[in-house]
Amino acid sequence: MSRVILTLNAGSSSLKFALYNATDTGLTEHARGQVQGLGAQASFRVKAPDGMELAKTDYPADGGPRDPAEALHRVLDWHRSENPDMEIDAVGHRVVHGGPNFSDPMVIDTDLIAQLTAFVPLAPLHQPHNLAGVLAAREAFPEALQVACFDTAFHRSHPWVNDVFALPLELYDEGVRRYGFHGLSYEYVTGALRRIAPHHAAGRVVVAHLGNGASMCAMRDGLSVGSSMGFSALDGLPMGTRCGQIDPGVLLYLLEGKGMSPADLSDLLYKRSGLAGLSGLSHDMRELESSPRPEAAGAIDYFVFRVRRELGAMTAILGGIDALVFTGGIGENAVHVRERICSGFEWLGVELDQHRNRVSDAIISSDRSRCRIFVIHTDEESVIATHTVSLLNSVSG
Repeated sequence: MSRVILTLNAGSSSLKFALYNATDTGLTEHARGQVQGLGAQASFRVKAPDGMELAKTDYPADGGPRDPAEALHRVLDWHRSENPDMEIDAVGHRVVHGGPNFSDPMVIDTDLIAQLTAFVPLAPLHQPHNLAGVLAAREAFPEALQVACFDTAFHRSHPWVNDVFALPLELYDEGVRRYGFHGLSYEYVTGALRRIAPHHAAGRVVVAHLGNGASMCAMRDGLSVGSSMGFSALDGLPMGTRCGQIDPGVLLYLLEGKGMSPADLSDLLYKRSGLAGLSGLSHDMRELESSPRPEAAGAIDYFVFRVRRELGAMTAILGGIDALVFTGGIGENAVHVRERICSGFEWLGVELDQHRNRVSDAIISSDRSRCRIFVIHTDEESVIATHTVSLLNSVSG
């Protein structure tokens, strides 16, 4: 029996999707794409697994889809015209925040939506758009099973000391704790590492998910034991437009001394900070690397510094390091950033091979390196699809 799985990742300005055929022998990707620039200069792209472009539309300014619901209708129109015999059996959704209790994918119903809506203040940049995608998909595919896959679930194996803040314990009991994010990416990387290097996957591994959103995770035998992100997706490393770790006294100063409102502060921390804020130019690492402006170089310097600092911290949590994995848009492609991060860590057993790094081999460490260094291209969509098929099979028997 063949079933069709649609995965959705709805954000504030884009809707990413993928289509899979699921059979008894496994998953086969049919196509993937995205609608980006929602509400502005929107575009629609779909590609086959071999990279061949299946659809391309550039909408006129303010003439394209404005939100995830409208974007989903454009995806649905394309799907029905190109694949009229492929009815969607299940839809898997990336949901950024699952709170303290959800450690496994869940079938979506009205009660779950209400619980996930309560987590909106914990992930205001992502959760509302994730849920908008859920609601749009339930309307578009009323007969399909809807599944929520949580970015926080992978980190529920954290020890208590990594979850708690030094605040009164009643706040911890209310949910003020470290959650960690990018869990779907870390889950994929863990599975890929087990396939290509099972010995290293069973050891002490630090994964650097470096992209527009950036975080790092310490794993022991494939389980998360430390994460750079905390209560929200603001903590830890600097990101494209998010600040990363910051002294909470700065926030008090901005609120009390500068008279900023909570809304102003949220806008500053989520949308006007990070690489974009430091450089005054762009959140895109490629643009920063090609810029002659000293502010661009300074933004990269700070990003590298913070990743190196976090690498030391994650190694300390693990009591050593057997493997370092780079993933995410920057981690997979920014050759010079990887080189600068690894430089000077030979004392830790981390030694890069310059040629392997330049060509982005799967393994970029030198033969002498005690720590194996990998580049793994993450695939959150396949993780969502796998979980969705599993729940579909369990529900349908």
